Amino acid sequence: MKLISWNVNGLRACVQKGFLDFFREIDADIFCIQESKLQEGQISLELEGYCQYWNYAVKKGYSGTAIFTRVEPISAAYGIGIEEHDQEGRVITLEFESFYVVTVYTPNSQSELARLDYRMRWEEAFLSYLKELEKKKPVIFCGDLNVAHKEIDLKNPKTNRKNAGFTDEERNKFSLLLEQGFVDTFRYFYPDQEGIYSWWSYRFQARKKNAGWRIDYFCVSDCLKEKLKDAKIHTEVPGSDHCPVELDIEL
Repeated sequence: MKLISWNVNGLRACVQKGFLDFFREIDADIFCIQESKLQEGQISLELEGYCQYWNYAVKKGYSGTAIFTRVEPISAAYGIGIEEHDQEGRVITLEFESFYVVTVYTPNSQSELARLDYRMRWEEAFLSYLKELEKKKPVIFCGDLNVAHKEIDLKNPKTNRKNAGFTDEERNKFSLLLEQGFVDTFRYFYPDQEGIYSWWSYRFQARKKNAGWRIDYFCVSDCLKEKLKDAKIHTEVPGSDHCPVELDIEL
């Protein structure tokens, strides 16, 4: 089974930059997007053979997630069941016969860490949500987690120590998530691989210089480790300031 996750940074813009070409070429079983920046009815995608699930933010042109799946799920749920966290269209959960797929767009801590306190509350609530799901079935979750976990996961760790996405607080929350029984699939296969990122600022020719961050992930419940086949980061794919990430798993 092939799964893709991509922060498209505005789906309408991404469609103009080759989204559908990549979608058809990659031929995924389940394709998740974050930061759709849409309201209902603002786009109509003809994706033959796929069921579509959308979660929109209350605020226009902001956040938002979607999942396109060939395999029809048993059920779909939106958000994590906590009003404070469910206004921004950040989470979709699809239940399948033997596993869950969750896509998430984790809140950014913002400049001067204006939203770091909120981010910490979110992290705790989201981990609790995942652990509740896991009581029933193993979980695959993916998305823009807005954190580079280790120094190897960004080009310039020293100058970013106190910046959103690389604070000790955010990195510790991701460490805790792994300690709680989840696997960072890319590092599972490529523990020492340097220079592979999934996001580059639009400024300073960052992508050209590969001055990036690895902040887009596929994580799985520990019990799915043996079923993992590969994890990929499609650094060559344009269309957004993020590139797509992939998980291949035998399910």
